[in-house]
Amino acid sequence: MEPSTTAPSAGGPSPGPAGSPAASGAPGLPGAPRVEDRKTRIGRYVALFAMPFLMVTMMYATYVGTMHAPAPKDMPVAVVGSGQTAEKVVSALDSLPGDPLAPRLVATADEALDLLKDREVTGAFEIPASGRGEAVIHTASAGGASQASTVQQLLAPVAAENQWQITTEDAAPLPDGDMSGTAVLFAGMGMMLAGYVPLSVLTMSLPFLLTLRRFVPLLIGWAAVTSTVIWTILGPVVGAVDGHYLQFLGVGMLTVGAVGMTQMLFTKLVGPLAVLFGMLLWVVFGMPASNLALSLHSMPDFFQFLHGVLPLPAAGESLRSLLYFDDRGAGGYLIPLAVWIVVAFVLALLKERRSGTAIPAAPPVTDVSTPLPALAGGPVRSPKVRYFAAIAFPLAILVGVVGSMSASMHQPKVHDLPVVVVAADAGQAEQMAEGLKPQLGDMLDIRTGTSVDEVKDQILEQEVVGAYVLPTTADGGATLYSSSAAGASQQMALRAVFQQVAAGQEMPLELTDIKPLTSDDTMGSNSMYIGMSWIMAGFLIMAVLRGGAPELTRLRHFVVKLAGWAVGISVWLWFLFDVLIGAVNGHAFEMIGFGALTVFCVSLATGVFTRTFGLAAIIPVMLVLMLAGVPASGGGMSVYMVPDLFRTLQDVLPLPAAVDTARSLVYFDGHGIGRNLLTIAIWGAAGLVLQFLVDLWLAHREKKAPGTRPGSDSSDSSDSSDSSDSSDSSGSSGTSDAAETSGTSGAVGGSAPVSGSAKENDDLEPVPAT
Repeated sequence: MEPSTTAPSAGGPSPGPAGSPAASGAPGLPGAPRVEDRKTRIGRYVALFAMPFLMVTMMYATYVGTMHAPAPKDMPVAVVGSGQTAEKVVSALDSLPGDPLAPRLVATADEALDLLKDREVTGAFEIPASGRGEAVIHTASAGGASQASTVQQLLAPVAAENQWQITTEDAAPLPDGDMSGTAVLFAGMGMMLAGYVPLSVLTMSLPFLLTLRRFVPLLIGWAAVTSTVIWTILGPVVGAVDGHYLQFLGVGMLTVGAVGMTQMLFTKLVGPLAVLFGMLLWVVFGMPASNLALSLHSMPDFFQFLHGVLPLPAAGESLRSLLYFDDRGAGGYLIPLAVWIVVAFVLALLKERRSGTAIPAAPPVTDVSTPLPALAGGPVRSPKVRYFAAIAFPLAILVGVVGSMSASMHQPKVHDLPVVVVAADAGQAEQMAEGLKPQLGDMLDIRTGTSVDEVKDQILEQEVVGAYVLPTTADGGATLYSSSAAGASQQMALRAVFQQVAAGQEMPLELTDIKPLTSDDTMGSNSMYIGMSWIMAGFLIMAVLRGGAPELTRLRHFVVKLAGWAVGISVWLWFLFDVLIGAVNGHAFEMIGFGALTVFCVSLATGVFTRTFGLAAIIPVMLVLMLAGVPASGGGMSVYMVPDLFRTLQDVLPLPAAVDTARSLVYFDGHGIGRNLLTIAIWGAAGLVLQFLVDLWLAHREKKAPGTRPGSDSSDSSDSSDSSDSSDSSGSSGTSDAAETSGTSGAVGGSAPVSGSAKENDDLEPVPAT
């Protein structure tokens, strides 16, 4: 590990022996301990708990509020035709309940396709010229797969009412490497993260770089590097993008530049609090406004306005234009990015000229020689380590998010979907199953049965995803039982398969949803967002405490605080999702109880790594708990559509357990909750045991550290209940994040009161600088 740096800032006090200003933590020395009284300390802790509360609340209030029951509104479509029939179709579409469509009449199919490729309409309805025959529904899945599906579902009934046969044509299909259409989403997210994350690191470790003279050249180089990394992941590594490197580079440099320059402006204005403003704009508002996950026409008007303003929609839509629509409209989407860069630069320049280059709440330094930590809450590091951390930390987050999410979800492929073939006779069911296996390959895991009631129970217990029930009479039809509540994506895939099977057998097919989604959860995503909010609340609190309260070094210092946080945030999230938004109805005690257990256990497990490795541990923790947990949970995309690895992780990770619990409570009478409780409890128990081991390890390190009295516990001074022992705080400057976590303040030998008598300082205690 890199040794701690002790060089002071230019003009500051020089290093001295124990008891000198440099050793005793004199005020004003960057990297030295602060001195605060009980009231100040309590205020700091309140602020630290407020930070994750606001972050979790902002994100999931917006996501659940906009995505729990999205409904199309005024989606522009073109109707191709003329005369009375065409006008009647336009009138019929315009009068649909809820006004989902905004039809316009065009004369030719070519005109409609031009509008579709320019993304001025979401679909085109070409009616037969004679009023009889075949109608064609034109969509553009590259403009949004969910949007294309919605348009088709809305136009098909009108064709059926007029007894027209339906043909669908995709004017802009997605490539084989990106069948889900998520490549531009993950690219845009990566570019946004590349501009957003580094500022929080630079603010505390290298604040002297946050002047326009130094920052702008670095931002240009960083934007070029990260854009290349994103293209490399999505292109050669994952295979979701074919070529288009220069286009990626151009869009990436503009996007990273826009977000990075604006984030620097926020940092100049509000210091570390810029992370909240950035999260609100880039992440919380950016995703619903992006038109990259769900159609923009299903979002509230506010987000439709932001679609033309924010960088994430601009990046995603411009990449769509360049990749799939022959560059049509790309320039219009790039203009907002340029505006963000110019406006942010000008305002930052004015700020520097009026009030200088100082960053609020950042260490007042002017060059790299000042001793500072590489990451908040860590030990003082050498310049080389700080430069490395400023590059490696955000780059690792970028690679983790873009790499893991794109690799798992860019090319969904149905495999091993468990289905039961049911017939009155076991032999007939076996015969049908054997006939289907050669046709469907590894798409289905086909089983057989003779009881419809039994297979319905298996569906409700989520042991199988559906049942294909053969007719009992020669002229009867088949029935397909499934449950959208168990997963809308797997139900759609199952229905598509057996509709083809029934058509090949020239047999009518009845579709029955035995446990449908509620009107408050039309996408089936509520359980995923509930589970994610619990997990995020668990690991985020430990990240914040590690960076802002490194003096909380022993399990006894923070375990009660974590328990209170777990209960409090779980009560609030239930109130938010149920009472305020109305996305989850009932099951209050169960939701709060399981949520509190999940938050508490995840925080214990996370704390093992943050206490041992510092804030750098957030990267692997986030990768395991969130990024691997999402595809393993089946909350968004069925686990039978992602690589097999994630089906194994489904029984191991806490996020799948949390998602399944939320789903089971709402839809399946709590079935399977015991298994999920066990999973969460194992994570919590393992975290608790490892926390005790970390306590022992840190105590051993303290005894060996120079200047620490044998048998003393320097961390006692950081707990409010032990404030009377604050004069015993001691330790070394630290050589690793774990050493800083142990509560050492950076003073060598016993610390002296900063001012006043011992009595006057009973409530004062040194706190490691963050």
